[in-house]
Amino acid sequence: MNDWPDRRTGDRSERYGRGSASPQPESARAMPHIQRRPAPPQRPTVPPQSQGYDDRYQGGQPGYGNSPEPGYDSGYNTGQVYGGGGGRGGGRGGGGGDAGYVQGRPPVDWRRRIKLGALTLVVVLLVVSVSTYFWADGKLKREVDLAKVIERPEAGDGTNYLIVGSDSREGMSAEDKKRLRTGSAEGKRTDSMMILHDGSNGPTLVSLPRDSQVEIPSFKGSESGKMFPGTGRQVKLNAAYAEDGPELLVRTVEFNTGLRIDHYVEIGFGGFAQIVDAIGGVEMDIPKAFKDKKSGADFQAGKQTLNGEQSLAFVRTRYAFAGSDLDRTKNQQKFLAALASQTATPSTILNPFKLYPTMGAGLDTLIVDKDMSLWSLANMFFAMKGVTGGDGTSMNMPISGSSGGNLVWDKAKVKQLVQQLKNDEKVTVKGN
Repeated sequence: MNDWPDRRTGDRSERYGRGSASPQPESARAMPHIQRRPAPPQRPTVPPQSQGYDDRYQGGQPGYGNSPEPGYDSGYNTGQVYGGGGGRGGGRGGGGGDAGYVQGRPPVDWRRRIKLGALTLVVVLLVVSVSTYFWADGKLKREVDLAKVIERPEAGDGTNYLIVGSDSREGMSAEDKKRLRTGSAEGKRTDSMMILHDGSNGPTLVSLPRDSQVEIPSFKGSESGKMFPGTGRQVKLNAAYAEDGPELLVRTVEFNTGLRIDHYVEIGFGGFAQIVDAIGGVEMDIPKAFKDKKSGADFQAGKQTLNGEQSLAFVRTRYAFAGSDLDRTKNQQKFLAALASQTATPSTILNPFKLYPTMGAGLDTLIVDKDMSLWSLANMFFAMKGVTGGDGTSMNMPISGSSGGNLVWDKAKVKQLVQQLKNDEKVTVKGN
C-alpha cells in the first residue's frame, strides 16, 4: 500500500537523486504531508475493585490492564512483571498471595532432608560395624581343635564354655614380668579354669579348682596324633593342660564330669592386665584387707578401682586365704563378673577410643577353638555379665574332701549338677 498522495505516485527516481537541469537552484518546496493510520481502539481499563484486575504494565499494549492514558503508546517495555499474582499461582485473575512476590526459592523439604540424613547415618554405621567385625575376627587366634577330642559326651541344651586363665607370658617384656610378678618360667600352665553354661534359665559359672583330683583318660595326642590308653592315673586338673595342652584338658573335663564342652577360651596374664587398663580399671568392693608377697597383692578393705597390675594380683592370690584355691576361685568369679559388667556399658561400646583398645588388648592374647565365632564370643561375654545378676549363679565344683593335698569332688552332687546343666534346668546344687 502506498502512503504517497495520488499526485506523487509518479517515478520518484526522475525527481530525486539526479540533481536539477537548471543552473539556478530550485526554490523551496513544501514537503508532502504523510498521515499516520489511526490508532486502534483501546480496551477499557478494569478498576481494581472489579473482577480480573491486573495491575501489570506492558506499555499500553492491548489486553494488559491500565495504560497511562487511552491511545498512548510509549513504545517502551522493560519485560518486568509487577503485581500481586500470588507467587507461582498468580497471574491474570489471581488474587491471593504476597504482594510483590515474583519467584523465590522453593520451601525447604525438611522431611526429605531428615530421611536422607538418617539413611546416611545408617550406611555409615553399617560400614563401620562390618569393618570392625572383620578387623576383630582377623585377630582371633583359633588354635584349639576340638575335633581331636575323642569319646565325647552327648550335647545337651544350652552352650558350655571352658574358660581358662593361663600363666602364659607370651609377648611380655622383662619389665612387664617383673612389674606383674609373673616370674619367667618357660611354657604355660593353667592358673584358673571355669565352666560357663549359658541357657534359658540364666547363666551358671562353675569354677574348677586347679588342685582338683581327676583321672587322665585315654586320649589322642594333639600334635602327634598318637593314641594314649587310659591307665586310671590320678592327677591335679592343671596337670592335664601341662601334659598335652587344651585338647587334653577338654578331654579330661568331659570325662570326669560327663558334660560336653562346646567352646574353649583362653587368655594369658598380659592380655588380662591390658584389658583392665584399657577400660580404665575395675571397681571392686573388697570385704577384708589382705596381702600376698608372691602375687604382689596389698589391698585395703572397701570399694576401690583396680588397675591391670592390681587386678592380676587380686585373681592370683591364694596363700593369703584360709581356703586357699577355693577362696581364690571365688575372687576370680567376682572379678570376671565385675569386669564384664563394667565393660559392656554404653560408655565403652559407643566410645571408639575405649572400644578399640579394649578389643585389641583382649583379642591379641585370646586363644579360642576353631569353631568359635565373634557372635559366640559376645554371647559368652554377656552371659558372664549376667552371672551376678538376675537368674545368674556362680559356684565352685562341689567338694567332698581332700586326698594328698588334692581336692576330691563330691560325685553325687557333681552328677546332679551336670544333669541340671544338660537339661538346662535351674541349678539347685550348692558348691563350696
